[in-house]
Amino acid sequence: MTNSPASPPDATPLDSGGRKLFAGARIRRIRSSRGLTQTRMANDLGVSVSYLNLIERDQRPLSAAFLLKLAGSYDLDLKSLTGGDGSDIAEELVRVFTDPRLIGIDVPRAELRELAARSPGVAQALLRLAASTPASPATEERPGPLDAVVRMIGEAGNHFHALDLAAEALADELRQSGPDLNAAVVERLRIRHAITVRAMPVEVLPGALRKLDLHARQLQLSESLDAASRGFAAAVQLALIELKSVIADTIAGHGISDPLAVRAATVALGKYAASAILMPYARFLAACEAVGYDVELLQARFGRGLEQVAHRLTTLARPGARGIPFFFLRIDRAGTISKSFAPAASPIPLRGGCALWALYSAFDHPGEVRRQLVEMEDGHRYLTIARTVRPVAAPWGSPRAEFAIGLGCDARHAAALVWSAGLDLNGPAAPIGPGCTACHRAACRQRGLPPAGAHLAFDERQRGLTPFRFTED
Repeated sequence: MTNSPASPPDATPLDSGGRKLFAGARIRRIRSSRGLTQTRMANDLGVSVSYLNLIERDQRPLSAAFLLKLAGSYDLDLKSLTGGDGSDIAEELVRVFTDPRLIGIDVPRAELRELAARSPGVAQALLRLAASTPASPATEERPGPLDAVVRMIGEAGNHFHALDLAAEALADELRQSGPDLNAAVVERLRIRHAITVRAMPVEVLPGALRKLDLHARQLQLSESLDAASRGFAAAVQLALIELKSVIADTIAGHGISDPLAVRAATVALGKYAASAILMPYARFLAACEAVGYDVELLQARFGRGLEQVAHRLTTLARPGARGIPFFFLRIDRAGTISKSFAPAASPIPLRGGCALWALYSAFDHPGEVRRQLVEMEDGHRYLTIARTVRPVAAPWGSPRAEFAIGLGCDARHAAALVWSAGLDLNGPAAPIGPGCTACHRAACRQRGLPPAGAHLAFDERQRGLTPFRFTED
């Protein structure tokens, strides 16, 4: 029997991430595909069986000498052994593991990267299973043009730098006409663009809040809008005219080309620009910091609606001049989310509602700002406020639209907020979640449904805090 030489020197190549290269699973697949025992492969490569065993169990990195001998002995391409660390597969796995059906199973990104790198076959099998499994309603993407707009806002972190700068420059020009930006916008439309702004009776505009009549050179606004909303609507029209090229460049920069999606994105960015015109970045951020982000004072100072101020707070991500990162959402009484914005992925799950969050009981306290310290299952805390809003007036006897808006930020920023006064940020917090079917708090008295995928247990001799007893395995 041939004596095996000592293990080769540890001249270890590095993978694409600058780490020592481990490839035990790949070596095992090569050996198995050729029907080789560890003893036979060790002899072929001139290493000890124990050394090969350590490599296959990822307890030793691959050395340069070992790689060269392996490639020469079995006619392999070195790139197949050293190329790629599975990062693309790992990112796909990360997306799979964000499925609401897997909430409660915490798999760190590092583990997914390790799985992709060391066991790419297993990783590919998981991806294929995920792709072939019908998505639950909660995971289905928004259809058509709305999906493109959501993607654009997410990619930008809800801050469009070039558009914000252009809007701020336009606001500086408008202020030369006087301090009232609403009046300055209306005057600019009349003088520069020959468009007159008119408030129209509800019966004249029965199905619209804003309409540009180019034949009459009129921007017609419904009388059902309050003063702040009329000013905002006029600013949207001005932005669509004067910032048209910046808006178009922004949309193109996010790869949106479908005509309907382009129009949807244009509407969204027109509103963003209007907000940036009426609440110019530098002035608005300075005011926020001066009043501790008091939303009602900011309303009064800028002559805006509460929802407009809350939305603007989520856009303060200018490099070198960032505000506190807020998330924002709007719901109706049924809990349907009609708006949601955040400078990054929302820390509060938006796919389901939790009755313990004050946002969902805001309708019982109309017009009242309600603050609440909340805590998610992972222990992260957020300071939130909620209040009802009514966007437009309505004729007597007709249904009146009513919404509640929620605004919040990570509790580590709470000391800078006026809302935190007198609140013990380390004290008790409301234990909220992403909805019963995705929440795994076993003792929640508000629970109405069991978590999806949990193993249920029933006992006719006792009844717990909820009708559902469940385990995770």
